[in-house]
Amino acid sequence: MELKDQVRELRLQGRSPKEIARALGVSPSVVAPLVRAIAAETAGAGEPEVVGCWINVGWSEGLTVDPARGWVDEKPDAGGGGMVSVLLARRQTWDRMTVCGYLADVYCLGVKKAVGPDALNDRDLRRFREFFFGEYAGWQDAPIELARELVFGSIDYARTLGFPPEEAFETATGLLGAREGDPAITFGRDGRPFYVQGPEDDPDKVLWILRRTLSDEEFDVHITDP
Repeated sequence: MELKDQVRELRLQGRSPKEIARALGVSPSVVAPLVRAIAAETAGAGEPEVVGCWINVGWSEGLTVDPARGWVDEKPDAGGGGMVSVLLARRQTWDRMTVCGYLADVYCLGVKKAVGPDALNDRDLRRFREFFFGEYAGWQDAPIELARELVFGSIDYARTLGFPPEEAFETATGLLGAREGDPAITFGRDGRPFYVQGPEDDPDKVLWILRRTLSDEEFDVHITDP
């Protein structure tokens, strides 16, 4: 059996890319492109049903959103602070879903972390959703078009500043599907890059990258005191 067929069979069993790599004794970097290719084949045959798409309340803070899209932030003053989390679940089998999560810095760095794809049942998904949005004031249902715009749009914005997406995003991108239509969100805080230091960031490196394309007057920054 070819490696791609083995990967396909294990994906149908609900295995994650990392679990597949361990089972087959190969590197995750070998499995990742095969998972993407299989996801693309599935999309070509018709995307699996979206059974849930959620974002944190407060997602729109500091962003300019095209009102024609009708996208509503249920708690615009909830204090997202430029960090937006997106969780998406598509039907895999009658009792299991394929789930991916994305953490996006919509003010500067784009997608900082991607989780999945993982196979979960209804109970596990509910538990994971509670954990995934645990640091926010809550979550809300969202159309997948908004999820795509927040994820892909923040990536495009970050790239203009010199920041590529987190590597794990490559294995999670297939679940979102294709972004369509014109951009509908202006990223950055009130249209300006705003870097807020995260716990795993190297702020000196981030500032060095920003200063390759912008002057200090063209972006805002908040660095945590050591």
